[in-house]
Amino acid sequence: MVSSHQPPAPEPHNIKFAAIDIGTNAVRLLLSRVLKEGDEPLIKKETLVRMPIRLGDDVFATGVVSQIKRRRLLSTMTAYRHLIDAYDAVDYIACATSAMREAENGAEVVDEIRQQTGIDLNIIDGRREAEIICQNRPLDDSVEKSAFLYVDVGGGSTEVVVFVDNHVVEANSFEIGGVRILVDRVDKTQWKVMKDWIKSKTKPYGSLLAIGSGGNINKAFRLARKKDGEAISYKRLRSIFKDLSRYSYEDLLQLFRMRPDRADVIVPALDIYLSVMKWARVKEMVVPLKGLSDGLVHLLYDKYRRDGLEPGESPAATESGPPRF
Repeated sequence: MVSSHQPPAPEPHNIKFAAIDIGTNAVRLLLSRVLKEGDEPLIKKETLVRMPIRLGDDVFATGVVSQIKRRRLLSTMTAYRHLIDAYDAVDYIACATSAMREAENGAEVVDEIRQQTGIDLNIIDGRREAEIICQNRPLDDSVEKSAFLYVDVGGGSTEVVVFVDNHVVEANSFEIGGVRILVDRVDKTQWKVMKDWIKSKTKPYGSLLAIGSGGNINKAFRLARKKDGEAISYKRLRSIFKDLSRYSYEDLLQLFRMRPDRADVIVPALDIYLSVMKWARVKEMVVPLKGLSDGLVHLLYDKYRRDGLEPGESPAATESGPPRF
């Protein structure tokens, strides 16, 4: 239950949702509004708040979320709770991914957040994370492809999905991510496991188009000065990777105006994207600038429609809490 009061019924074409994504590198709150009814709703991002807590620094080194990071996370979630209430969202979802999956005290942290904020947090596995990301429906019917390779590189894991004729046919999660590489916590066997899986699962589909998701590929897409809907080639992405590799951390901060928690992970993250594209024989990637939190909003809207509610009715989720995973 997001708030103690019953929210007013949303106006037609004006349904508001909130999604919280507790990732390895950052904790995000997305506030979105549905502006159009139908099978493919128009969902407008109104506010995205990002706190660079980087839970992976603790978890990958010690196996637990430290007291300092716990306090920062709890403060963030308390603030997000107030923002959700102020936004008057009819429903919300909060989930955590790789770092919280591995934290020995993850269940304790979840319980603390629930008790202190009332936010019901779900720790989801890698496959479920990949499936949620694919809720984004990032491409329209004008794209002349039926098979896609969805790649999301996070701080702690990489989710890879083979998407054919609007259906997920293969999905997997690998413990390889930008922060995990940075702190030297990637098992070398994981690279081979990912390589073999990608080669095997993409071989039947010949030429695929890659769909990139994640903050680092979004940044590379902007550096390439691409417009929405355009694709970035493997060759261009590799050129950006090589260029960035030549700069120091300080240079990336100053010359490219990157955030500190972006400047130190973007090179290893782009290396992962390039490896996946190479193994899948993918020549181009589109970057819709959408991620897990966007997929969560789609889940909320789909639940809203499954409950049989019409615009103007409040979903039962405001009484019973968010959807379970």
